[in-house]
Amino acid sequence: MTYRTPPLDEPAAPAKFAPPRIGPRHIVRRRLIERLRDAQRCALTLVTGNAGFGKTILLVQWRQELMKAGAEVAWLALAADDRRRAVFCDDLLGALARLGVVPAVALPPAREDTAWPAESMAAAIIAQAQRVAKDIYLFVDDYHHIDDPWAHELMQKLATHCPPNLHIVIASRTTPPLSVSRLRVYGQLAEAGLEDLPFSLDETQAFFEQNLATMKLTADELQLIQDVTHGWPASLQLVAIMLRNRPATRAQLPAFLRRSSDLQNYLAEDVIAQANAETIALIEALAPLRRFNAALAAHVTGHAHAADLLRRAEEEYLLIQRVETDDRTPWYRLHPLLGEFLCSRFVQRNGNAPTALQALHRRASAWFASQQMLVDAVRHANLGGDLALAVRTIENAMPADWSFSAVGAMVHLLDHLPEDALVEHPRLSFLGSLTYALTARPAQAQHWLEQLRRSEPAGRPGMEAQLALAQATIATQRDDSERVIALLNIAPESWPSNRTLKYIYIAALVTAFAHAGRMREALRLHDENAVQSDDQGSEIALMFEVTLPATYLKQGRVRETARVAAALLEQAQTTYGRHSVCAGLCAAMLGDAYYELDRIAEARDVLANRASLLRASWPDVMVQASLVHARLDRIDQGPAAALAFLQRQTAHFQDLGLARPAAFMLGETVRILLADGDHVRAQGVVAQLNALAAANATEETRAVAALARSRVALVNCNATQALDALQQVRVFALATGRERLLVCANLLTAAAYAGIEQTVAAQHCLVDALNGGAPLGLVRTFLEEGAALAPLLAALRGAPALSPQAAALLEMLSKPGDTASPPSPRPSRPDALALPRNGVNLTPRELEILLLISQAMSNKRIALTLNISVGTTKWNVRNILTKLGVSTRYDAMTWAREQGYLQ
Repeated sequence: MTYRTPPLDEPAAPAKFAPPRIGPRHIVRRRLIERLRDAQRCALTLVTGNAGFGKTILLVQWRQELMKAGAEVAWLALAADDRRRAVFCDDLLGALARLGVVPAVALPPAREDTAWPAESMAAAIIAQAQRVAKDIYLFVDDYHHIDDPWAHELMQKLATHCPPNLHIVIASRTTPPLSVSRLRVYGQLAEAGLEDLPFSLDETQAFFEQNLATMKLTADELQLIQDVTHGWPASLQLVAIMLRNRPATRAQLPAFLRRSSDLQNYLAEDVIAQANAETIALIEALAPLRRFNAALAAHVTGHAHAADLLRRAEEEYLLIQRVETDDRTPWYRLHPLLGEFLCSRFVQRNGNAPTALQALHRRASAWFASQQMLVDAVRHANLGGDLALAVRTIENAMPADWSFSAVGAMVHLLDHLPEDALVEHPRLSFLGSLTYALTARPAQAQHWLEQLRRSEPAGRPGMEAQLALAQATIATQRDDSERVIALLNIAPESWPSNRTLKYIYIAALVTAFAHAGRMREALRLHDENAVQSDDQGSEIALMFEVTLPATYLKQGRVRETARVAAALLEQAQTTYGRHSVCAGLCAAMLGDAYYELDRIAEARDVLANRASLLRASWPDVMVQASLVHARLDRIDQGPAAALAFLQRQTAHFQDLGLARPAAFMLGETVRILLADGDHVRAQGVVAQLNALAAANATEETRAVAALARSRVALVNCNATQALDALQQVRVFALATGRERLLVCANLLTAAAYAGIEQTVAAQHCLVDALNGGAPLGLVRTFLEEGAALAPLLAALRGAPALSPQAAALLEMLSKPGDTASPPSPRPSRPDALALPRNGVNLTPRELEILLLISQAMSNKRIALTLNISVGTTKWNVRNILTKLGVSTRYDAMTWAREQGYLQ
């Protein structure tokens, strides 16, 4: 069996030796390419993952990178026929021959029943590979088709003993049965698995930019798609097709993703069709569970070999992934789309589906309860219709590290409990009151608290602290910070002994001090009660830690807020997920800080698809998230969209009885209406705001109303009225440490003085604003409130009264184009092609060829690198020269370098 080495431009190469062609507008997997590039000297690279995750495209892209760098790459795409030993051997040697690796010894034809020893064949291949004077790569795609032990043994020996210049790259849907531990130890193994292959959010955005040219998705829509699909490329393709063909379905994205017949067919035909029937049956029964391990799987299914089947499922990459936990026992979860699909199949297969499904949830609840895992136990008890079990679980499982994620499960349970449960379960009454208060439902919380006071003996140890905490959380929702301080500001020895309740207790007190303007006391209390080492990273500890950036944000210290909140958000999302309570709180503060720092794209990203922050959280969190949401809407969709959102939020807060958040929504409405020139409607909203402030006479609500009145007075050229209203705002800001509000008041005061030609007074206010705002990191406040003051601000450049930070801020504000307009929704992806340029309209393919010309590649080499014919390459090169108006390749390279395409 001998092979000749084919020429590079051989036109009739078998399809299995040629990689699939990909268009020039594909999404470049830069993150993975960089990772593979760093490991390209490894003996073996494994790329493993399910169908539709882009393994082949990734290999094609990496092959092009290697070809551009001068390496020789052979491609072998395996198929079902390659299960036959003779076919596999013939194809493998054919691919190696294209690298100049032709065994020097004559090899007898392989037969299905016998073959020469794998060791001898491997030795012959290795000996020939050593003689090739350059790096050579063998790419083997779809290796999962191979099930011959002899073939695996051959590949094992090639990978283990290959010379330094031979590199083997394998892509497979399943983990190949190769022993790679030794290669891993010696750094000779590179791996990319199911956790690496999904698209990042940036790649998802780039994909839709390429595939939906006439439709621009919002940050919320992109994040929603990313959350539902987890970046699975195949599902993204289906979404793009749906949006292209049926744009009206854009509003039903989550339902489409779970009900799409195309997606279900894909899952049935490409993901699970080849899997073992027993394994699929087990996974189907586990689909209703968010996560599972072998013990839970055995308990709910009664399957004695659940652990072995789960290991097999993991090896077959059935969209099953490990969940990072501290538990030594591996935990798994299904990709959400596969979980939905298999869960619906489970229901269809059971004639009495509700009973079967509820029985499964009850078994799961009992197991989680036995493991003291409160959140999961309550969730499955709810889904199983066993409210009594849920109540018992909650009452008996209030450990020191009670998870704050239990809030969601608690709300669902409480909404379904009969009234007499309040009397029968006093401990539940306390947790219920706390839960309702923490989710912006103070009226229900107060109802449960009153039931608790009537049913619980007054003298029980710790009861007074619990009652005080429940009442304080209700007062927090009602913006009664003085009441919170009166209830909780007592000797530490009287605080709750349960550490979860203790952190909630201190967090509520810190929040109340900050809200009341007692910033030093808030920061001191936070510092004096630093999280203990044993609690570091726990969810409730993270909830407490969030009070630090919250206090900074109250003051307006947005730069410090961003620094602290970004670190906490990363920790919360890594440990508890993007939609955890602690991650949501961090995101609200970080979004506000990013917006003020004029980091618009980052503000948009961090708040994307976090609707719960707008509806049910702490008042300040809802206010922060709502204001930034409205301002982003105004940038992205115009004032009408922002005003419609603010109107909905105003009604929502009024329904909750939250006057201060409603006042903020009305105040922002006035600002947008005036900026849009609608003075009549603005005055009507101010009237609503004045009435709200009069009925709910908190100092901050009155300050918000005064600020709105000052804006209207400025538009009406009534400087006296504006100055009177702004003085009220300044008094409140100074008394409560609201430094950002003070800067805003100073800017508007300067505008009022400028309107009556009191230039010196206006400049004094501007100096105060700059000196006060620069250390805080304020940018958008100056852009939005100081736009009309640009001439006066410019006149202050070089003023000795400005601090160095203020002078630097003024210089930045004075530079045209730096911050004068909002940044694009998200930065353009790095591989986007900026065409046309200087009147020259190169196609993406022509630009790709131009870049290869710059590397002094011949037409044949370019054709081989891009997997196109030499004739196509020549035709494109002629077009490039014609479009550029040059006659030589060198001139084309010069043009590309001058236009910035080449470094």
